[in-house]
Amino acid sequence: MSKPISVALVGATGLVGRAVLDALGESSLPLSRLTLLASARSAGTRLEHAGAELPVAAPAEGAFRGVDAAIFCAPAEVAREWAPRAWAEGCAVVDASPAFRLEPDVPLVVPEVNGAAVDGFRARGVVASPGGAAAALSVVLGPLHAAAGLERVVATTLEPAASAGHRAVQQLEREAMDLMNGREPEPGGAVPHRLAFNLVPQVGAFLEDGRTDAEEGLGAELRKVLGAPGLRVAATAVRVPVFYGQAAVVNAATARALPAAAARDLLRRSPGVKVLDATAEGVYPMPMLAVNDDAVLVGRVRDDRSQEHGLELVVVSDELRKGAATNLVQILERLAALL
Repeated sequence: MSKPISVALVGATGLVGRAVLDALGESSLPLSRLTLLASARSAGTRLEHAGAELPVAAPAEGAFRGVDAAIFCAPAEVAREWAPRAWAEGCAVVDASPAFRLEPDVPLVVPEVNGAAVDGFRARGVVASPGGAAAALSVVLGPLHAAAGLERVVATTLEPAASAGHRAVQQLEREAMDLMNGREPEPGGAVPHRLAFNLVPQVGAFLEDGRTDAEEGLGAELRKVLGAPGLRVAATAVRVPVFYGQAAVVNAATARALPAAAARDLLRRSPGVKVLDATAEGVYPMPMLAVNDDAVLVGRVRDDRSQEHGLELVVVSDELRKGAATNLVQILERLAALL
């Protein structure tokens, strides 16, 4: 077991921050101290952890002195400002935001796939965690890539309200209640169009070529985590009227033959994966089955007969657990052994 470490949690009051508190409580990592930080408007809040109420403060100079490691669950601009300050004060950072994910000297880590990359944290004092879709897909695609060599991945990700934050969850709840009671919901919110009983084919900001930054980021993050710089990825991200639980419909082309039955058996033996694939009994991954589960669920595994070496599958995960908090804490556990 690692020696006790002191930890700071930045963004403690948000959805991911609260999920990290839960994951820390479930982890075997011993903590000597836990410091909670958030925006100035959240300062003074108290959150429960391990039977105690802990105060929340705003980040300030000296906040990271004497802290071994910090988990950042804050927007990218906050991470860019405060992560270098934390490292200057001797505190290593595990970051959930996109700020550092594609920086060449910052490791981007999914522990089941490339956990040893954490060793590279000393270059910048930061280890980055991928976005929720990339984290979940890496857990499933990693074993397939090692066995058969991925050449191309086409993924449609179905993003729940929670992946856009607490305001989007509230928006979906409010809109659903209004519509069920015969009222037209007020326009505007965290999602730019009505989400209840609707699909919004936009996650992130649009780029000049018509993709969004989230779609472009998914491909880049998969290539980095899998160590597959030549992997071709086409992604479409859709916001769906589900509160929690993220799904992806995936088509993969491999360099070598990997029949569906062999892929299924391989995934059953892979860490962090649960195979739910008994279609005759109506058993397959669904968001409601993934909530509060740290595993990535995979099913509907089948051969793609339209190409020589192709697979189709459905991947589902809890975007607040393996897609964020669990992956962050798993990285922290590895990092603690190096401090």
